[in-house]
Amino acid sequence: MLQAEQGQIQIHTENIFPIIKKAVYSGHEVFLRELVSNGVDAISKRRMAAMAGDCSEGPDGQILIRIDREAKTLTISDNGIGMNADEVKRYINQVAFSSAEDFLEKYKSESDAIIGHFGLGFYSSFMVAKQVELVTLSAREGSEAVRWSCDGSPSFQLEAAERTEPGTDVILHLMEEELEYIEPARIKTLITTYCDFMPVEVQLEGETVNKREAPWRKSPRDLSDNDYIELYRYLYPFQGDPLLWVHLNTDYPYNLQGILYFPQFSGRADWEKGEIRLYCNQVFVSDSIKEVVPRYLLPLRGVIDSPDIPLNVSRSALQTDRRVRSIGGFVAKKVGDRLKDLHRDDPKRYAEIWESLAPFIKIGAMEDDKFAEQVADLVLFGTTAQPQEQPVQPQEQATEGDAWAEAPAQSLDPIPGSDGKAYTTLSGYRSRLDAANDKRILYCTDEAGQAGALALWKSQGAEVLLADTFIDTQFIPWLEYRHEELKFQRVDAELDDSLREQESELSDAEGKDASEKIRELFKAALANDKVTIQVQALKGDNAPAALILLPEQMRRINDMGALMEQRLPGLPDHHVLLINRRHKLVDGLLKLSAGSVITGAGGGSPSQQLADDLSRHLYEMARLAVGGLEPNQLAGFQQRSSDLMGRLMERGL
Repeated sequence: MLQAEQGQIQIHTENIFPIIKKAVYSGHEVFLRELVSNGVDAISKRRMAAMAGDCSEGPDGQILIRIDREAKTLTISDNGIGMNADEVKRYINQVAFSSAEDFLEKYKSESDAIIGHFGLGFYSSFMVAKQVELVTLSAREGSEAVRWSCDGSPSFQLEAAERTEPGTDVILHLMEEELEYIEPARIKTLITTYCDFMPVEVQLEGETVNKREAPWRKSPRDLSDNDYIELYRYLYPFQGDPLLWVHLNTDYPYNLQGILYFPQFSGRADWEKGEIRLYCNQVFVSDSIKEVVPRYLLPLRGVIDSPDIPLNVSRSALQTDRRVRSIGGFVAKKVGDRLKDLHRDDPKRYAEIWESLAPFIKIGAMEDDKFAEQVADLVLFGTTAQPQEQPVQPQEQATEGDAWAEAPAQSLDPIPGSDGKAYTTLSGYRSRLDAANDKRILYCTDEAGQAGALALWKSQGAEVLLADTFIDTQFIPWLEYRHEELKFQRVDAELDDSLREQESELSDAEGKDASEKIRELFKAALANDKVTIQVQALKGDNAPAALILLPEQMRRINDMGALMEQRLPGLPDHHVLLINRRHKLVDGLLKLSAGSVITGAGGGSPSQQLADDLSRHLYEMARLAVGGLEPNQLAGFQQRSSDLMGRLMERGL
């Protein structure tokens, strides 16, 4: 009968090497990061132990890297605390132990100076080396130097060595397939990548390679604008200067420092992986931090440095937990605070860079309710209103809804931007609406394609928001969902009475007025039941002869279908053709049709045919204005236009 018992699972060293080589680390090159990190760790330990009087202080910390091409060796040396024989046995042979944990138990102050775990990091050297030697001398008084050697098997040798100064040499006898690591250029690149901001000097063949100083670890009071810009230029060369930056610094409930930059947005950004660099105590870990930073902030650039972000044992991947999500919320809040400050303190500058800020803010608002509340009155729209050059006092405004719609008017709204543009917030726009229309939000998504309708609204003094980015196709419906009391209407959706002349029309002997005759003329000429023809008298001498109207819901359904099919939205088959009966061209068409005389054996009328062709031409011109003619239709349109012009010339001559 099986007896119940208790025991401990044993971890055998023969299992460590295959795991190290094939599973733990995703890339061989990180061995250098681990060994240099261990050296920096040892230097920090010596400094703290010396302060406690446990060992000699020694010179300034330094990491030396030496290459021996003939011997095919790479040596990483430090002048840190070193180890005695017992410590080598414990920290090197017994991988399950962590020297950092034991050391911190004694020296709990300055715990962030300890980079990582010596044991497993040290064994990463076997990814590139067929044999590893370690020569070390403890800085504690009375210690003797020892040499440890292993060929990657569970066997090792430990013996006395010759070394006069405290510290450690790690000597890698490289495998034949890993000889790229005796090339100085390759090692220099790795130091720059992983060790550039480590607080200890790293030398390669007598040259100091790393920068050492990490600006994000300083207080913002100690940094100038030029310091921030120089760091950005160094991390992202040939990318222009940043628009603004956010300095992160907190030690509760977690330790985190960093600097995030808003780049000059060109429309091309990595919304999945990101370009922010993750460091752990100034050691580069990863340039993919999608688990830490909310997706809408991933295209920001810069550095986040935290020892409290949980990494897997090789530091190559993040482990998502509640703390990581909390850090992401902290970063988002700090970004929102920075945007608020800029919008309040320098609204003109904010408006000038708005086009680059907009994707982050709009996507963030749609994906994160907390962020949406924070940036509620920071979202700008281009506007047809004239910009305010002088601040005005905010006025009280009794409105309903949340912060997106009811915040008081800004002291400078509309805000002047670059190139003569003006920008406004949703609340600022609503503050200028009259009481009869304060729930209708007019917007335009394409100033060229919707020029006719836009001109009509502007001619009657209406202010129109310009929502002309790709994101706005999703952002406008999101705003409308958020504000059920508001109606967002594109300028070419419909026209209200303020744009129409209220004229009475006379009927002829058959009881038909001019509008009905024009409608019949176009209906016969187009012969397309999917096109609804409306005839109205539009205000303004510059009102177009004809324009396409797209009812709001019909257009949105069409746009959604295009989005699902991953194509550009075209002109829906069902749309409205609005004919302006006050236009001279339309009036001439009506007279031309009325004066037509049937001639010839076929019973046709040249005048009527010309009127039909002109009607079709007006329709195609209206379609062309909204991008409704496909590329394969343009050639036919050009040919018909040329033929029509020729016939008009013959008629005039």
